Amino acid sequence: MQAFAISDEIIRCPWNSKDELLTAYHDQEWGTPVHDDQLLFEHLTLDGFQAGLSWSIILKKREAFRNVFDRFDPLRIANYDTTKIDLLMNDSGIVRNRRKIEAAISNAGAFLLVQKDTGSFDEYIWKFTGGKTIHNHWETLEQIPTVSPEAEAMSADLRQRGFRFVGPTICYAFMQAVGMVNDHLVTCFRHAQLG
Repeated sequence: MQAFAISDEIIRCPWNSKDELLTAYHDQEWGTPVHDDQLLFEHLTLDGFQAGLSWSIILKKREAFRNVFDRFDPLRIANYDTTKIDLLMNDSGIVRNRRKIEAAISNAGAFLLVQKDTGSFDEYIWKFTGGKTIHNHWETLEQIPTVSPEAEAMSADLRQRGFRFVGPTICYAFMQAVGMVNDHLVTCFRHAQLG
């Protein structure tokens, strides 16, 4: 499937279809390098919640997630108790999956330990790409992988540090989202912007 131009004549990656939320995400966020620890934690958490679901579903629930997860403040989330878990399980604005909610809470604790051990999560996570974006040059969606050696190494290290819902596919999606890899098609206007 090739990139296509929609009414505004801008050529984009075709995966964002005609969904306005996905288009805005594609145009403004996806692939943009992120170095803010809290935003990195938000992306890692949301990618974990996406497992088995479409990114469109997560985007539609993103603001609700931000509200009930204290703007993804890992210090607050790490201290959630069973009462808070029950509240989250009853909130129809988010994905109500107990295993994913519990993973987000334990991941917040693991995230704080990484910050303590390495100085910042940003410094830690970007080491998997040598501190810079890997710029790929895909011409079709079919060429874009779902995992990479870097994602596999990241997944193994995160798991060793106690993180959950961080398999290689989730890690690769995270890397795409936070700009550790530029997987915009070469025909997409964002590829050159980010290059």
